Amino acid sequence: MVTLRALAPSLTRITVAGAVGAALHIGQGNCDLIDDQAVEFSRAVLHQTDIEGEVICCEGPKDNAPSFAYREKVGTGRGPKVEFVIDPVDGTTAASKGRKDAISALACAPAGCFQVLPDDGYYFKVATDYHSVGKISLDMSVEEIVHTVAAAKGLPLSNLTVIMLERERHLDILTRLRKLGVRIILIPDGDIAGAVVSCMPNSGVDLLIGAGAGPEATIAATAVKCLGGTMLVKVWQDKKDDKDRLNRLRASGVDVEKAYTQDELAKGNELVFAASGITKGELLNGVTLLPDGAIVHSICMRLPSGTLERSETILHFKGHPVYKQFLQT
Repeated sequence: MVTLRALAPSLTRITVAGAVGAALHIGQGNCDLIDDQAVEFSRAVLHQTDIEGEVICCEGPKDNAPSFAYREKVGTGRGPKVEFVIDPVDGTTAASKGRKDAISALACAPAGCFQVLPDDGYYFKVATDYHSVGKISLDMSVEEIVHTVAAAKGLPLSNLTVIMLERERHLDILTRLRKLGVRIILIPDGDIAGAVVSCMPNSGVDLLIGAGAGPEATIAATAVKCLGGTMLVKVWQDKKDDKDRLNRLRASGVDVEKAYTQDELAKGNELVFAASGITKGELLNGVTLLPDGAIVHSICMRLPSGTLERSETILHFKGHPVYKQFLQT
């Protein structure tokens, strides 16, 4: 039987398909159309993949956006038994407006390895590379985290770069970061990519900080673990939360006081992360559409080897077993 390790490089075909489906509608202002096409293109590739797979979580249902069904069965059934956490478009709004930093991403592991935090409100996330493993905690203030990461990397604060979502909920953090004098990259969407680049050597990004959704945390934690970095995730309590949110989270098994690590969100030592760029961003270039095809840039990483692969896929739609069914005129 084909192993997950042997299958790993081909999993980028799934995110490539999601990226193409979304890219066909960039800038048209229709988020549901982008999500729908990314899901349908990804699903078509998954059904041709030699796995006995299950999508245990797909970002989207909370907002009634098109998505994979909960526990949707995927694959031919002729390969390893695996589970997926998929975000066909991380950055749907950005893609709908033609803005940067939209990607298609997934995490894959043997069944039973992922813990996914419910898509119910936001979670505070910090991610950085191997230099700070075991040195930071969410009991620290933002200032303490920044100083610790800078010291671990041997950087003056003025050379440290922090990436974060541009959101109203982050205004206090942003003010504190600016007082520290660090460099800041504000992104419109896509904290999965932000977490990944914070752990990649020579990316020019040192730290992700801020609050985002739960399913993306598990996908990002998979990549961070493959890169040997550190990620901490905790329930973000906001004054805009409804009064029953914490009770719902507790009922679903979430410890609302706990800081979850990459090792708890993505368990074990057999993991795959894959992503493909939809629009140009910090992690990947966007899709280039050709008269009868597309060029898509992707990244794939896996454990236990720690291998990281970048790829450029040149697709020809005519006669392709997946794309021809969507693109007939």
